[in-house]
Amino acid sequence: QVQLVESGGGLVQAGGSLRLSCAASGRTFNNYAMGWFRQVPGKEREFVAAISWSGGSTYYANSVKGRFTISRDNAKNTVYLQMNSLKPEDTAVYYCAAGRTMLTTTVAERCDYWGQGTQVTVSS
Repeated sequence: QVQLVESGGGLVQAGGSLRLSCAASGRTFNNYAMGWFRQVPGKEREFVAAISWSGGSTYYANSVKGRFTISRDNAKNTVYLQMNSLKPEDTAVYYCAAGRTMLTTTVAERCDYWGQGTQVTVSS
């Protein structure tokens, strides 16, 4: 089992920045690729970003490319999502997830573990 706990969400004005963190415990963190997803009420969970187990490869949804950066610190068992130039449409609950490979971690149904989510609200 891998336990994931997100933090860092909050309320920010459009154009602002937030950094989300996801702390992992349990089975070996650096065996897993990690990803971030987001969800708004009434919609499916949406892929945001993923990172390989080593941190050497990353992948982003087109909607966040150039504004968000995913990174990880395997020594701290933590993955981050730096969010810049935030827009009101980025408002959602953000979840971190762990998966076997970076590719599978881009698909919600193929992720093995999930955090409880953290709310991000961007005001216009």
